Formats: sequence, C-alpha cells, structure tokens
Amino acid sequence: MAKILFRPEEYRVLTEAEREIVSAGYLRAIAAVRKNITPCGFSACSLADNTVYGTDENYRSVWARDGAITALWTLDLEDEDIRQAQIDTFETLLNKQSPTGQIPANVRIETGEPDYAGVGGIASIDSVMWTIIGIVHLCETRGDWSLARRHADRLQRAMDWLGAHDSNGCGLLEIPEASDWADLFGFSYHVLYDEVLWYRTIDCYVKLAENLGEHAKADGYRRHAAFVKKKFLKTFWPTTYHEDDAPGHSFADTQYSLGDARYLVAQVSPFSFSWRCDVCGNLLAYLTGLLDKERALMTFRFLWGTGVNEPAPVKNLYPPVQAGDPEWRSYYTVNLLNLPNHYHNGGIWPFIGSMWVRYIHRLGMPELAQRELVKLAELCRLGLTHPWEFNEWHHGVTGRPMGKLYQAWSAAGFIRACHDLGAIPDDVSHAI
Repeated sequence: MAKILFRPEEYRVLTEAEREIVSAGYLRAIAAVRKNITPCGFSACSLADNTVYGTDENYRSVWARDGAITALWTLDLEDEDIRQAQIDTFETLLNKQSPTGQIPANVRIETGEPDYAGVGGIASIDSVMWTIIGIVHLCETRGDWSLARRHADRLQRAMDWLGAHDSNGCGLLEIPEASDWADLFGFSYHVLYDEVLWYRTIDCYVKLAENLGEHAKADGYRRHAAFVKKKFLKTFWPTTYHEDDAPGHSFADTQYSLGDARYLVAQVSPFSFSWRCDVCGNLLAYLTGLLDKERALMTFRFLWGTGVNEPAPVKNLYPPVQAGDPEWRSYYTVNLLNLPNHYHNGGIWPFIGSMWVRYIHRLGMPELAQRELVKLAELCRLGLTHPWEFNEWHHGVTGRPMGKLYQAWSAAGFIRACHDLGAIPDDVSHAI
C-alpha cells in the first residue's frame, strides 16, 4: 500500500481554491522532477525545455549540489524512476572523484567529462558536502547502506579533502571566494552557508561510520562535530555576552562590539565581516538542528519584518549589495546576473522558499506555513512561457521568473515542503 505523504484537505486554514493550487503544484512538481531524469541521474534543469549557449552549456550536466538536493528532497517518494535517478546521481558523481578526494561540481551528461570548479576555476566546496549528506540520508531512509559501503573509501577521501580546508585547525573551513552555490558572489573565509553544511556533513558521517561498523571513527567525528558547533555559534552569532571561561577577545569579537545579533551573519574573516543576512544559511542552520529555537524565532521576526517573503518566498540575501558598497564586486555584472535584486544578490529562489515554509512550520506556526506554501505555489505557477515552470529564480522586486525552466531543486523543494507540512512540527527530523 502506497504511503500517503500529502493531505491538502487537512490544510483547514486555506480556502478551497488555495488547497487546489497547492494540490496542483504538488503533482506538477513531481512531473517537473521527472523532466530532469537522465541516464546519469538528475539534471539541474530540464534539458528538453531550456536552450543553452555559451557558459550555459554546463547546465547539460549532473550537478552535485542540485542533484544531491533533488535526491534528498524526493526521498519519501516511492516512484521507481525517481528512486533510480537518486542512485544514478550519486554513482555518476562518485565515479568521477579526483585523486585528491574532490567530488566534481558537475559531470557532463553527453561526454561524462567532470568539472571540479566553478567560475574562474575556483573549486566547488559545497558540492562535496551535499553529496555526502545526500548519500547518508538516502541510505538511512531506505535502510540500505550498500551504496555507502560500496563507496566507503571514496567518501572517506572526500571527508579528508574537506577537512584539509580547515587549514588552521579552528574547526571551521576556510572557503575561497565564490566557491559554493553562490558562485558569482564575494563571500569567503568563514562563510555561514558552508559552515552549516560542514557541521551537517560531519554529523551525517557519524551515522555512516556507525552503520559501517566503524565505531571508533564515529566517536572521533562526533567529538569534532561538537567542537565545530561551539565554534560556529561563537563566530556567527554576535553577542555582548561572554562566558566567564572564554579566552581573550579576538579581532572578530571587537567587530561585534556593536551589540547583539538577531540572525547569523553571512561571513567572517580575520579582517572583516559581512553584517548582511544570508537567508539561505540562516534557514539551513535551524533546519539542521545547529541553531536553537529561541534564536531561530528571533531570526524569523527579523526576516518577517524586512519582508524577505515579499512578493514571494524568499529573497536569498537581505539587503542586496548596491554598486558602490564596500562589498560590491565588479564581476557582479557578469552576464548581468548579480545586479541588485537579481540572482545571488537578493533574487527570489523557490528552493530557498521551500526551506522558509518548512522553517516556519518547524517553529510551531503551521497555519502561517500553509499560507506561505500557497504563496510559493503561486510563484512556481508563474512561467516565462507556460504555467508551472518551477523556474530557477525570480526578480527580487517584481517576482517575475528570470531563471531556467523546470529547475529540479525548485520542484523537489516544493514536494518536500508539502511532505513536511503534513507532519507535527516537533516530529520533523533534522534532514535539511
């Protein structure tokens, strides 16, 4: 008997018309995910519905972060074609691992050629972390660790490659500029989004080691996860409060003398920090269990007040970086992508909107989460040419679609949000 994962009739706060749009979105989202199934795994966007040229050619690939997230957010589905694409995605990526342990950013579908870097030849860090997180959750959900066992050596090399980026032994990774999903944006060194994923990667690797019978290794990574968590909170949540046993103040501590935070700051280096709110990183920090509910509520109140969910959920950055700002980079104009309110610079991303819906639900506001899910459905229904295109991203002010059509993680995120809203908030696992 098939599992019932989505019951829109229980969304009693919504009108019948609102329930209908959410129900239509759920079915359309599954269809959009299917448009991204290839013999090598999930593509990032539908190959049949997008014309690519120039640098866009790399969209004809299995991408590690897109593919892993799509697999992760569709794990509850029992459709055999989708389940097979999840496995194929990870097999494609792991079979192209570099000798040093890096998992490729993407693998071309037509040629099988791996690409390990993004714009400017900068290594893709989060691709490796999403792959490990996705594999562990897949194995755990299915109760079958054969995939992890088959690639155990490769996964350990990937962990070693990541760990080498903690070059000073502080617990956090030192991230090159523009080396994650925001591959045209200027955050570097200790970057909120990447450090959240690093913690979650270690936490997941503990489960992997335990299930492979390597209990001593699991204990070591468990201790390291606790160390990273403590360092993370001290680094990214500014506060005027200092514990009695805290060591002498660092330069970063001095920067934080302005007061107490309402959200996790976007980036910290030994010489500067960004006070902007990386919405994606903040949502991930709570969804992974890294941030406590009290602070997550403070962040919600701040984000709600700033209207990051208007005209639709949600903008990825608040506020956007304007030309002339010290954080502005000249390369933000490349392909006109990172103008203010565009792309990584304050654009609206449906996949982050799905995390916003789940974040609100987990905070214990299910009725508000349902209303935000309707807004997300209305966003995904928009299209450049047809309804229900689940576009990659939208303009941060107009809300109009500007990204690729039938983006896999946009559709998968909507599916996952529908599934989460059917659960009691306290029962939803920290599975991103």
